[in-house]
Amino acid sequence: MPEEVDPMKLVRSKSPALLAAFAAIFLAVASLFALPDYTLTGTGVRVRTVGTAKIDVYRISHYMEQLPSTRSKQAVIEMDTGKKFVWTMLRDVDRGSIVKALRDAYAMNGYADQTKIARFVSAFEGDLKAGAEVTIEYDARAKATTAKVAGGGTATVGGLDFMKATWQIWFGKIDQPTLSDELIAKLP
Repeated sequence: MPEEVDPMKLVRSKSPALLAAFAAIFLAVASLFALPDYTLTGTGVRVRTVGTAKIDVYRISHYMEQLPSTRSKQAVIEMDTGKKFVWTMLRDVDRGSIVKALRDAYAMNGYADQTKIARFVSAFEGDLKAGAEVTIEYDARAKATTAKVAGGGTATVGGLDFMKATWQIWFGKIDQPTLSDELIAKLP
């Protein structure tokens, strides 16, 4: 007569193999949804000059999924790849000042689609406090630019034209050209 098999021994003996198989499947699926790897292209500090005083407003870093073949601000603007800016506020700034600065920067760079600009600045729902983080990210697959304000709102605007207009704020006409240089300083 065959010996009776204890079902618990069978489960315990198969558990490590099942767990390993489940972990392998989970990691394979999770890797499909992983965020792309970004390369830091540079970091700088946005400075506002009031009279003779220089005031640090925010620290900003720029990242790209793929790097341009030429080291130029225009190449960064034009490149249709995943990229993002991350700001960390160094002082408190009221909502009105941030929205006005963004609207003025779009105008300075010749971008006039007020509907898209209004949608974008709607992410800034309130004042920004020192330490707050803002992320502006372009998704090349979706052709969309998203602003995310920590503790605030999110707004997504479609179109390659809007991405280029947004990147021109920091790499186009700007009243602090040294900031643009700092944001591409790590490009090869």
